[in-house]
Amino acid sequence: MPGGFDVLKERGFIKQCSDEAVVKKLLDAGPVTFYTGFDPTGPSLHVGHMVPLFAMAHLQRAGHRPIALVGGGTACIGDPSGKTEMRKMISVEEIMRNAEFIKKQIARFIDFGADKAIMLNNYDWLSPLNYIEFLRDIGKHFSVNRMLSFETYKMRLETGLSFIEFNYQLLQSYDFLVLSRQYGCFLQLGGDDQWGNIVSGMELIRRVDGKDAQALTFALITRSDGKKMGKTEKGSIFLNPDLTSPYDFYQYWINIPDADVEKFLLIFTFLPPAEVKKLTAAEGAGLNKAKEILAFEITTTVHGEAEAEKARDAAKALFGGGGGELAGMPTVKISQEEMKKGSSAVELFSRTPLCNSKSEARRLISGGGATINDTSVANPETKVIYVDQIPTEKEDNAIYVMGDSVIFRAGKKRYARMIFISSDNSSE
Repeated sequence: MPGGFDVLKERGFIKQCSDEAVVKKLLDAGPVTFYTGFDPTGPSLHVGHMVPLFAMAHLQRAGHRPIALVGGGTACIGDPSGKTEMRKMISVEEIMRNAEFIKKQIARFIDFGADKAIMLNNYDWLSPLNYIEFLRDIGKHFSVNRMLSFETYKMRLETGLSFIEFNYQLLQSYDFLVLSRQYGCFLQLGGDDQWGNIVSGMELIRRVDGKDAQALTFALITRSDGKKMGKTEKGSIFLNPDLTSPYDFYQYWINIPDADVEKFLLIFTFLPPAEVKKLTAAEGAGLNKAKEILAFEITTTVHGEAEAEKARDAAKALFGGGGGELAGMPTVKISQEEMKKGSSAVELFSRTPLCNSKSEARRLISGGGATINDTSVANPETKVIYVDQIPTEKEDNAIYVMGDSVIFRAGKKRYARMIFISSDNSSE
């Protein structure tokens, strides 16, 4: 039996709705075709995009059909929503490459088999538009005064709003019109910063075709400690494993504030609410177990169970007193021969995923945030030397390492592993 509205409400997704009674009745009577858009302005979605993705998955499980709209056309313009300045323009070729990456990420959440969901690219109908005809047929239905009443545009007027961005709302509204005509889609979902754009699409459908459409937006998720959701010292948490390793992805969720565990289990997993309540009723070690379940569940959804297990095992090996494998930790390789000669701490840190440059590594070490194995490093020029056994006479300002690898730590919770390889295996 279709439904899903109560599921979204109970799990804390819904922020605004055009008409709760109408949308609930629509979903209960289903099945309903609905859509959410994702602009491919970069090669990966990030943590913030997972809110609509999980909501889409819940509605699909309730019997409805999602349309995942990749905005190859709208990305050429740039959405001003939530931005204080104009987005950087990128080429159509780069946008299309990004779109292919994003399609694969969306497919981790949505089942596209047997017409259960549709994936489209709005470049297909926006790129051939005749601008004069578009203004005559579509632009005439938009009031500038009405557009300026939405918070997105009011905010941008203070810093400057380009004419090209002003067109974005028209294009997104036109998307809704196209999808309503071609696929019977009369419900659009999105983040709450999209409210004005979605409402404008609803109004366009009513004016042009005389039909009713509906809007549903989700709260923009924030952390209880005031930090921006999905942000770390290294930047955004991406779904692309080349940009954020599965280990770092897993660690992000392990390290969330205690106050956010229940909310994030409801939003970012499919665990039943009753089970979530039970998991988060505990304190201390019990709540840490809930964080581990959260991290494992969401890493499995995004990267697969095998990567989630490796990340969990690596974390246990570091923090759980053994019993785990380090294979899931971000790694780099270095030859034993090079390490036997010795290399500076700043050089080695700059070669790990923990630092992007020597200057960043130098700041980390000078600030007291660098550790090699269990030894704190205070001097960027500290020499790190690989040995078969620890010498009786040691060099000043030197750290001796043995075995097959060494663990680098930045701050309290960011780790990387450097694996030593012999010259025979250096090409691996």
